[in-house]
Amino acid sequence: QVQLVESGGGLVQAGGSLRLSCAASGSIFVINAMGWYRQAPGKQRDLVAVIPSGGSTNYADSVKGRFTISRDNAQNSVYLQMNSLKTEDTAVYYCNAVIRNYPGGPNRNYWGQGTQVTVSS
Repeated sequence: QVQLVESGGGLVQAGGSLRLSCAASGSIFVINAMGWYRQAPGKQRDLVAVIPSGGSTNYADSVKGRFTISRDNAQNSVYLQMNSLKTEDTAVYYCNAVIRNYPGGPNRNYWGQGTQVTVSS
């Protein structure tokens, strides 16, 4: 079993910054891609940013130049630095990780419980 625990959400004024953190623990052999998704009320869950185990990061167009994703493989963690926040960034943010639990096993998709980010005008 794998757990993803997020932290760092909260209430911030437009133009401000927040940093989200997510740590994976449990039955982990290797973590492939890690990423952040968000879901606003009444909307679908959308990709915000993803960082593979090797290779370049990928961002939603709406956050390019404002958000930065990074990861610490030694800590099995992923981070999202969010700057110049806008009211439309308000959503529940979910951490995601694609994890292989044992050698030769399949890649499995795991989600955190979500953390609320609210940006006020």
